[in-house]
Amino acid sequence: MTNLPLPATYLPDAIDPTQLRRVLVIKLRHHGDVLLSGPVLSSLKAAAPGCEIDALVFTDTTAMLAGHPALSQLHSIGRDWKKLGPLAQLRKEWALLQTLRQRRYDLIIHLTDHPRGAWLTRLLAPRWSVAPQRAKGARWWKASFTHLYRTVGGGRRHTVDTHLDALRRLGIQPDPAARALCMEPGEEARAQVDALLAEHGLQAGDFIQLHPASRWFFKCWPAALNAQLLQQLVARGEKIVITAAPDERERQMVDAIIAAAGVPVINLAGRFNLRQLAALTTRARLFVGVDSAPMHIAAAVGTPCVALFGPSGDREWGPWMVKSEVVASDHSCRPCGQDGCGGGKVSECLYAISVQQVLGAIDRVLAA
Repeated sequence: MTNLPLPATYLPDAIDPTQLRRVLVIKLRHHGDVLLSGPVLSSLKAAAPGCEIDALVFTDTTAMLAGHPALSQLHSIGRDWKKLGPLAQLRKEWALLQTLRQRRYDLIIHLTDHPRGAWLTRLLAPRWSVAPQRAKGARWWKASFTHLYRTVGGGRRHTVDTHLDALRRLGIQPDPAARALCMEPGEEARAQVDALLAEHGLQAGDFIQLHPASRWFFKCWPAALNAQLLQQLVARGEKIVITAAPDERERQMVDAIIAAAGVPVINLAGRFNLRQLAALTTRARLFVGVDSAPMHIAAAVGTPCVALFGPSGDREWGPWMVKSEVVASDHSCRPCGQDGCGGGKVSECLYAISVQQVLGAIDRVLAA
């Protein structure tokens, strides 16, 4: 199949990417959201190879972009700066602003409607700037940027493509070869994980990784069903490594699953930081989990995925450009985006997913 050339743009206000020297991409959201912004960096680098591309994220999410091959500098904002007191926070904010000013950006790409991005754009005064359209405070927001892009609602489009619309609005057509996610664990994390796996007699490709928890528990499949899945997988001769964030609630969930299953598994819940988790996932034969940042990490490192979805939309948040299958119920109300049915923190659509459905998806992905 012949690759067709990308179409020319007909935008009267399109920019010439060859004129870009430095660009700042701002993504102030949670871990998975930040990881899904990576294709913007890759696509922009493909369009402007000589350009230096920086990113600004919250400090706790820096691991999602650290080591990205298209990234020049990674700047961060601490979520805890407000707790330091007004004077200390002002010092932090001023130091960040001075650092960013020294970079003299030609373009700022703001990927959310966070007001901080608008203020920074006004203060840094790049030649060009782009952000999503915003209903609230629309006049002030519109005046903060040279370009605004429209977002497609209703969960009809993947978040990665929504991010790439920022480039499309500038007249830069994303290169299909640069649309994949990317997360680099680093050699140190790889070595640490390999040593830990060796202690358990495991090698790359020996095991399935089960990550049953999410920071949002209304996205989680019930512990009892996870336990039944473990029983069936172990009975088939699979080796299972179970992971979770270093969070007490998640560890308690994993403990309950293992106790109910009563089968041998390797419990590494809470043992890893994000880059170590990515290193472990690169070694897994398959990732099984719910809509969560670790699921996006699996896609970013190229590990096949089986992803269970309930109230969140798989078209918008599903595994991106990796061998995968989404398992979901046929509830007419999903995806609703609610924190459980009626806001009750329990999602019936997840409880309706059977163990056999998940096993079937696992078999199909492994056989593909």
